[in-house]
Amino acid sequence: MKAFIFDLDGVLVFTDQFHYQAWKQIADRLGIAFDEQINNRLRGVSRADSLEIILEGYHGAPLSEAEKQALMEEKNEIYRGYLAEMTPDSVDASVRETLQELRRQGHKLAVGSSSRNTKYILKQTDLTQQFDAISDGTNITHSKPHPEVFLKAAQYLGEQPANCIVVEDAEAGIDAAKAAGMTAVGIGDAARYERTDIRITTLRALLNVQNTL
Repeated sequence: MKAFIFDLDGVLVFTDQFHYQAWKQIADRLGIAFDEQINNRLRGVSRADSLEIILEGYHGAPLSEAEKQALMEEKNEIYRGYLAEMTPDSVDASVRETLQELRRQGHKLAVGSSSRNTKYILKQTDLTQQFDAISDGTNITHSKPHPEVFLKAAQYLGEQPANCIVVEDAEAGIDAAKAAGMTAVGIGDAARYERTDIRITTLRALLNVQNTL
């Protein structure tokens, strides 16, 4: 294995609560019941797909595509307001140490995230320089579980999919990694998913992952 491709939220940083709070403001205004259980269904999927999931509970007048776009933009503005409060201290020291050690060992590193805010989050947390490539919501047309975001990351790294290890916390991400023909490492919720190839409890455990392949 030559490359590691990391999902962003839930793996390198944790902004789930920001997403939840932003979507809840939108849902409350539309009279839609929205809780943590529904929010869990949004993990790893695009903003547009997330809105469609939320709108499953909508009973008002049909929304036009323009109205849906406005809702997504409003949600993103609320979310980015929370992101603006992030700093390098928002990243656990063990995350930085693990990335630095993987680079020292000669591995290529990339981020593979459906989020259009990926580069902004990496900048806010001072993580950008740790990665050789970034594939995110700005360069894909299909969100996870489609493999496009990971295939693009491998392409940017100049590596074959079979040489890549994906680190994910969501089932949709694991499905995307498997569809891409990559080794899927699961952390958090994804560690309990049956399609996960390797299960870890801390990111530091990645330093020993190659010994299990």
